[in-house]
Amino acid sequence: MIGETPDRITRKLRRAERLEWWSIFWMLTIIAVMYFAMGSSQAMKSAWIEDTLSLLPPALFLLARRFEDKPATAKYPFGFYRVGSLAFLLAAGALTAMGGFLLYDAGRALILQEHPTIGNVVILGWDVWLGWLMVAALIYSVIPPVILGRMKKPLARDTMDKILYTDADMNAADWKTGLAGIAGIIGIGFGFWWADAAAAGLISFDILRDGLRNLRIAVAELLDGAPRELTSPDIHPVVKTVSEALRRRFPGHDVQVRETGRYIRANVVPAKGAELECWQARVWIGQDEAWRLRDINQEVRDLPAPAGDPPEKRGCQ
Repeated sequence: MIGETPDRITRKLRRAERLEWWSIFWMLTIIAVMYFAMGSSQAMKSAWIEDTLSLLPPALFLLARRFEDKPATAKYPFGFYRVGSLAFLLAAGALTAMGGFLLYDAGRALILQEHPTIGNVVILGWDVWLGWLMVAALIYSVIPPVILGRMKKPLARDTMDKILYTDADMNAADWKTGLAGIAGIIGIGFGFWWADAAAAGLISFDILRDGLRNLRIAVAELLDGAPRELTSPDIHPVVKTVSEALRRRFPGHDVQVRETGRYIRANVVPAKGAELECWQARVWIGQDEAWRLRDINQEVRDLPAPAGDPPEKRGCQ
């Protein structure tokens, strides 16, 4: 039945929840390791902040899952399906803000020609350059996220979950952050003072780009825009498919398709005469509130079956 989430999707969402809990665990260990190895490196600072921000998508995904399937209430008559959209907007906004700040910080370090220093530490009686510990921390910070990201991406595509896909994309691309950070550390070791700030700039630019792309998609969704692709602000092909099918079935009507979290809603309204006359609104809700009632959509039931469909009812499993 339409409106029921198939069991196969529910199972994949549960698997995604387990992976997100594992993500939080591994990211906490990475954040701790990176913090103690950070030193005065700008690239390490940017990588550490990115790792800290990586906690936000899994936390928001788990929070959204707690509310998404709750039944509708008098205050929320359409249910809580769009809580995922709100969480996606928050994650995108945080990424954008932090990416912009880190890019400014890296640019400032380059302009002021700040020369970072990496000293030595004594470990078991040995004098060790701190840069090697930073490189080891960066290598460790890459391995768990890349593995988890590759595991989460197929689940995100199948469940059409933008938060999960954003998280998986950030995880899978984490090797770029690690590589940039390592290049910055090695550059300092060779005396290239600007290598650290340049690496930090590359990391922050990557954060900012992801944030702006996701923010654009999230804003379109919350503005009742047509469903977007997971990976870009382009309109999803399902919009054209649904719209053309419904226009053929209801000639002379307009079709409006919008996104509701991972789900989509389609309204079929007459091309002409759907607008309310002002006097009708005044009669129904009064003079003062009449301007707020834009239209009334009637739910279509008992749709005629498309030609060639089997007579038996088919579920969405």
